[in-house]
Amino acid sequence: MNKFIAIVGSNSNKSTNRELLEYMKNHFQNQAEIELVEIKGLPIFKKSADKYVPQAAKDIAIKIENADGVIITTPEYDHSIPAVLSSALAWLSYGIHPLLDKPVMITGASYGSLGSSRAQAQLRQILDSPELKARIMPSSEFLLGHSLQAFDDNGDLKDMAAAKQLDGLFKDFLQFVNISKQLNNANSVNIQKAEQFSWDKD
Repeated sequence: MNKFIAIVGSNSNKSTNRELLEYMKNHFQNQAEIELVEIKGLPIFKKSADKYVPQAAKDIAIKIENADGVIITTPEYDHSIPAVLSSALAWLSYGIHPLLDKPVMITGASYGSLGSSRAQAQLRQILDSPELKARIMPSSEFLLGHSLQAFDDNGDLKDMAAAKQLDGLFKDFLQFVNISKQLNNANSVNIQKAEQFSWDKD
C-alpha cells in the first residue's frame, strides 16, 4: 500500500483544508496510508550564511523522502497561497530537495465559490520551480468551494458529485504515482542541478 504525506497548507487552528485532508485520510484508508503534516510550527523562511534549516523542516523533508507521494491542500488568500505555505516550501528547497521528482496531488478548499483555483495555479508554478521540481499530477484540480458548508457532522463531504470527483482523482493519483516510479531515469542529474541552482548566480 502506498504511503502519502498530506501537507496542511494553513496555520489556522480550524481549517476546512485540514478537514478535507482528514476526510481523504479516512475515506481512502483502504487504498493508501495518508499522514497529515502541519507546517504552522515552522518559522518564517530566512536565508543564512550557513544555509541553516530548522529541524522541523528537516523532519518534514524526511517524511516526504520516505513517502510514495505528497498531497498538498491550500486555501486562497488575495488570489495566492498563504505565506506560511510559501515559507514552508522555501525551507523544503533550501539545501534540501525532498520534493524533487516526487509525485504531488494538489487540492484546495475555500469559503467562496472558486475553491482556491488561483492559489492552486500559483502552487503549481512554485512546485515546478528549479529548486523544487516536484512531479505534479496534470489536469487534476479538486476545487472545494463553500467549504464551511461542505462537510457533515461525521466529516464526510455532503456533495456527492464532489465526492465522486475526488474518488476519481485519487484513483488517477494512485496510477500517477505508480507510473512515476518508472520515470526517474534523470533523477540523479535533476538532484545535481537542484543542488547547484542559485538565484544569486547569473
